[in-house]
Amino acid sequence: MSINYLLASLLLITQSNTIDQEFSQLKNKLENYGFEVRLEASPSRGSYGLLKTSSKQIWIDPLVFELGIAKPTIIHEAVHAAQYCAGEGEIRALGLTLSPPNISRPFFMRYKHDLRRHIEAEAYTIQTHPDGFNMVMSLLDEYCGK
Repeated sequence: MSINYLLASLLLITQSNTIDQEFSQLKNKLENYGFEVRLEASPSRGSYGLLKTSSKQIWIDPLVFELGIAKPTIIHEAVHAAQYCAGEGEIRALGLTLSPPNISRPFFMRYKHDLRRHIEAEAYTIQTHPDGFNMVMSLLDEYCGK
C-alpha cells in the first residue's frame, strides 16, 4: 500500500467527518429554530429535500448520504427555512446580491412562477457557494433568531 493511497484515504475520512459535523450543526440549528428535520424520503417524489411550511418539517432523503450530497441538500433546505422566517410564515426571497452559478440554472429555470424561480435561485446560490455552510448559518440567525 502506497503512502499516497494512505494520505488520500485519510483526507477522505477527514472531509467526511467535517461534512457530517456541519450537517449535524445545521440540523441542530434548524431544530433550535423550531423546524423538524426528518431523515427519510420526502413526500414529494423525486426530491432529495423538502420544506413543508405548514408544519415546519424538513425532509432529507437518506440517499443523499450515499450520493455524497447531504451537506448541499440540507444547506438548500435551510435557505428555504431562512426564507420562511423572513416571510414570517410564508416563503419570501431574501434579496441576496450573489448570483447563482450557471451550472445550477437548469434546476431553477424550469419553474414558471417568478417568485418560485427566485427563491430556488437563492437556495442554489448558497448551496453551491464555497462558504455556503457559514452563509446559511448566518441567514438562519438573522431571519429566524428575531
